[in-house]
Amino acid sequence: MPAWKDGKLGLPVKEAVNLFPELKDYLDERGRLDFSNREARILYNRAIANAVFGLEIEYHPGGLVTTPVSRYLFLKTFLRGGERVLEIGTGHTAMMALLAEKLFNCDVTATELDEEFFEYAKANIERNGARVQLIRSNGGIIRWVIPEGEKFDVVFSAPPYYERPTKGVLTEREGLGGGKHGEAFSVRLIEEAQDYLDPKGKVALFLPDKEPLIEAITEKGEELGYQIRDVRFRVGTRWRHSLILNKP
Repeated sequence: MPAWKDGKLGLPVKEAVNLFPELKDYLDERGRLDFSNREARILYNRAIANAVFGLEIEYHPGGLVTTPVSRYLFLKTFLRGGERVLEIGTGHTAMMALLAEKLFNCDVTATELDEEFFEYAKANIERNGARVQLIRSNGGIIRWVIPEGEKFDVVFSAPPYYERPTKGVLTEREGLGGGKHGEAFSVRLIEEAQDYLDPKGKVALFLPDKEPLIEAITEKGEELGYQIRDVRFRVGTRWRHSLILNKP
């Protein structure tokens, strides 16, 4: 399995403090940020989004603190620029939709289920002057959400992947993938995506370093006839996977 890296993307804490002086309240005596504090993580990632990627992002007070660098590295594994793309579950930040539109010049459609997250995503898209079509999914994934006949070069997602509800990290809608290993949402996504992909289209999933989950999705993808490539990449101290499934 190939590992993929893009140098060291990030932002020194001192520069982040210049952008958001409030971060000083979360520094220890050695000038290190307390990343166990949610507000510190939000401010730091807002600084990275602004300084590194030119994005103005507001975070929902109860949503996942999306890290811009990990999302950018994921997109780099499969986007070449100019594609027509569909993101399933853009979340409250709309981070990947914005990165795809602004940095990769993609024609972006994105969906979101949660009403409050949808409104935050809409505001972030407007705040950045992005041409992203945002659709409220109302419980569907692709089918009955995206009109029949629509075709995309890429369908991508950071899907929910927990097999049961979690406490304190993600909301149930953000985190619950279902199935034995949390694969049920992703399996349904790759099944439905087949009818919405161009002949050379692909699905890309942003996944944790969780072998049973990846194996379960890969097994179903092979059953459906996809050609599959798993790109493993590191963000900070953590490994992440870009599971890329090319249409049969």
